[in-house]
Amino acid sequence: MYNQTVGRKPIHFQKFDNDEYFIEPLERGKQMEEEKGRIHVVYKRSAVEQAPVDMSQDFHYGGSSVDQQLNETMRRRRHAGENDYNIEVLLGVDDSVVRFHGKEHVQNYLLTLMNIVNEIYHDESLGVHINVVLVRMIMLGYAKSISLIERGNPSRSLENVCRWACQQQKSDPNHSEHHDHAIFLTRQDFGPAGMQGYAPVTGMCHPVRSCTLNHEDGFSSAFVVAHETGHVLGMEHDGQGNRCGDETAMGSVMAPLVQAAFHRYHWSRCSGQELKRYIHSYDCLLDDPFEHDWPKLPELPGINYSMDEQCRFDFGVGYKMCTAFRTFDPCKQLWCSHPDNPYFCKTKKGPPLDGTECAAGKWCYKGHCMWKNANQQKQDGNWGSWTKFGSCSRTCGTGVRFRTRQCNNPMPINGGQDCPGVNFEYQLCNTEECQKHFEDFRAQQCQQRNSHFEYQNAKHHWLPYEQPDSKKRCHLYCQSKETGDVAYMKQLVHDGTRCSYKDPYSICVRGECVKVGCDKEIGSNKVEDKCGVCGGDNSHCRTVKGTFTRTPRKLGYLKMFDIPPGARHVLIQEDEASPHVLAIKNQATGHYILNGKGEEAKSKTFIDLGVEWDYNIEDDIETLHTDGPLHDPVIVLIIPQENDTRSSLTYKYIVHEDSAPTINNNNVIQEELDTFEWALKSWSQCSKPCGGGFQYTKYGCRRKSDNKMVHRSFCEANKKPKPIRRMCNIQECTHPLWATEEWEHCTKTCGSSGYQLRTVRCLQPLLDGTNRSVHSKYCLGERPESRRPCNRVPCPAQWKTGPWNEVGVQILCACVCVYVSKHFQVYNLTICYLYILQNDHLYKSHGSSCYSVFIPTLCFGLSKPLIVPKTMPVRASFF
Repeated sequence: MYNQTVGRKPIHFQKFDNDEYFIEPLERGKQMEEEKGRIHVVYKRSAVEQAPVDMSQDFHYGGSSVDQQLNETMRRRRHAGENDYNIEVLLGVDDSVVRFHGKEHVQNYLLTLMNIVNEIYHDESLGVHINVVLVRMIMLGYAKSISLIERGNPSRSLENVCRWACQQQKSDPNHSEHHDHAIFLTRQDFGPAGMQGYAPVTGMCHPVRSCTLNHEDGFSSAFVVAHETGHVLGMEHDGQGNRCGDETAMGSVMAPLVQAAFHRYHWSRCSGQELKRYIHSYDCLLDDPFEHDWPKLPELPGINYSMDEQCRFDFGVGYKMCTAFRTFDPCKQLWCSHPDNPYFCKTKKGPPLDGTECAAGKWCYKGHCMWKNANQQKQDGNWGSWTKFGSCSRTCGTGVRFRTRQCNNPMPINGGQDCPGVNFEYQLCNTEECQKHFEDFRAQQCQQRNSHFEYQNAKHHWLPYEQPDSKKRCHLYCQSKETGDVAYMKQLVHDGTRCSYKDPYSICVRGECVKVGCDKEIGSNKVEDKCGVCGGDNSHCRTVKGTFTRTPRKLGYLKMFDIPPGARHVLIQEDEASPHVLAIKNQATGHYILNGKGEEAKSKTFIDLGVEWDYNIEDDIETLHTDGPLHDPVIVLIIPQENDTRSSLTYKYIVHEDSAPTINNNNVIQEELDTFEWALKSWSQCSKPCGGGFQYTKYGCRRKSDNKMVHRSFCEANKKPKPIRRMCNIQECTHPLWATEEWEHCTKTCGSSGYQLRTVRCLQPLLDGTNRSVHSKYCLGERPESRRPCNRVPCPAQWKTGPWNEVGVQILCACVCVYVSKHFQVYNLTICYLYILQNDHLYKSHGSSCYSVFIPTLCFGLSKPLIVPKTMPVRASFF
């Protein structure tokens, strides 16, 4: 769904016979405006209150041609409190904005504008503390600007802008310029007259839909940006689908007709409720932003901008503060005029920025011209009291609970310093083990995705997966049971989830791994010894090892031996190559941990009931290893592939001495006689197919007694040699060439906007007869055309029905006559609009009577649609 915003109209001011009047143009299409001028409404100044920004005709439509690249959003680290969120913003600015403000001034202007947006989101009425943080600013050139904005086509313009913003994204979520949301500013007309903004609804954190398109026309655009971003956060219009229509006249930011101004704005109670409904699903807002070296701005934004400059921003080049009338406080409303007609004054009904000079030694502050006072400047913040600790994140198995404090005693204002330190604390809770059969908390979170998370257009059974990168282990990764593919679920694991299956105590808290000792104390360095004794010295540990050989006589699973619960550092290995397949079965539950019926035997790392297993097949020799501990006894089996071929398995594991009496004493030893060393195993693949690449040594663990390669767990990791590098594939590369694919089908069958696309790539031929894709800069010559117009012929005439409005709709061929009631302070005025669809464009004209409109002859002879009166009022889209 998308949201359209129609902007505030300028009000003109003139004085006649000691009375003051406003002249306001009626809305008309550009075509009629150029031909006959515009009709205006004149009314007295006394009838005027706050001039609105018309946001009432937002419309929603389902679907977009933008690919839905990811189903869920990214979540990262944060140090903020429960109600503290950071929207990291990419600000895109097209050439029309840069040229208007000038390259040397545009950056400070944009920083000031974004600071105002940030202050709007800091208003206490929102109920949630949101920081709007600028992390990156991109200023586009002319060619790119006109390619993104399609005049009169807001949906396509927004789609282009969102796609562009997605392409600018930094792939590393920990990059300082990785953004959560994109704001695009332009002075081009991307929609019907008066449209100020366009945004997807509830798109925050989505890689393609977290973006807004905004028309920039001065600092009042900050309210448009805040309004549109509010839609992306899930807020609706006040009074439309909720009961907050009574707050619109008081300056609510989400009012359909925005009357907010710098000295008077707030978020309605409905906006706060709607935000809280969605905010917890926007995981990307939970991290701490990086510090950025933006130029420091004054504490009050108007210090850098005179009233003349603000008039130019609002109404265009040449406009300055109106000096024809001096009977009012210049800080109440900013009135502007052009030197060509100094008595014709306009206003957007808002005051100048706080800090704007209004007289010698005075500046504007909250709508009043006041003597400059340091007390109006900054105030540093101070912490309030702590809340009580909240509920525990888990009922057993170690969870966390939080308490928070707010920076509101007092809160920082006018650029004052924020409170030092963090605004939340946590402690461990419910540390006792769960009474039920062992449950893997990470696995439960993956299983919850089975019903709705699609990967490569299919649903999967998701199993837990531990990221090799330790920095990402508090992010939820899951592995498909069907394909083995690993997918990132775009969120953090729940608080209390173990960071690693190799560490049974350290847990994830808001995206960070918190070190917890085996004594269950945060920050403790106490660890278990090899048999699970907290702080132990291995003196109570016993190593169990042995070899078991059997020769199968028939097909079917053949039991070899058992391994008891509590076993750690388990290693099972074939002594020699065998056609048989190793299998493991949980004796308590009866399910197969490895190589159950129908499973393909292949090397993999997997998790079962909270235990990570490493299964490796190399040269037909199988090896299985886990650090454990095993929660249940397991049965080791083989799946015979040939009769009368023996299978010999060697096993080793460590148990506490209390468990040793239950094990055959002949297999229990207290020391390991074999020694192991790292040895060169192979060289890695070359990094380049030609032109000189590199390859590196790969080391394996070797048993010294017989020089056999064994599992890497036998060798000490800290003694592994560093890789050695050598050059490879030094032969010269062939030159890359442009390659094109077939043209796709045309997007239209007729009209003036059809086009078709094809893929153009730069390919380098390789010596083995294959090609590889390289960057386009390596291909010589002009890049072949990838987009071209097609089917640009007039469409046949047809009847089209228009949208229902508040009063009624009359169908006239491709014309829609809509009666709309426009409410003014003086009187009601009924306007008749005529909509004409021609060449895929909707034109709006003006007529005194719908029945006087000429019906195009192309419609004669066509079947006219049935007109049925509609009793329920429905919004029209293009007023």
